[in-house]
Amino acid sequence: MEQKSKLPLSCPSCTDRLKVQTLLCENCETNVSGSFPLPLLTSLTEEEQAFIINFVKYSGSIKEMSKHLNLSYPSVRNILDDIIEKIKTCEENEKQ
Repeated sequence: MEQKSKLPLSCPSCTDRLKVQTLLCENCETNVSGSFPLPLLTSLTEEEQAFIINFVKYSGSIKEMSKHLNLSYPSVRNILDDIIEKIKTCEENEKQ
């Protein structure tokens, strides 16, 4: 099975957040260049992104998420609160 390369999100030299500079259409080989910020959700870990995806799939139900993750309701609420705080911090940092 072929393993996909993961999108690098931070600079390997200084660890600052990367931006996208070039986009490629594989169909017609058109290149688009510029400086494009990565989407906010790329600031989250893969586990946090998976949590958000499942949370949406379970219609935002913490009760259903607790069943899916086999965790208590307060534990799931804490995970959600931590992700919310991380998103708020990322939004504030992008405004600066």
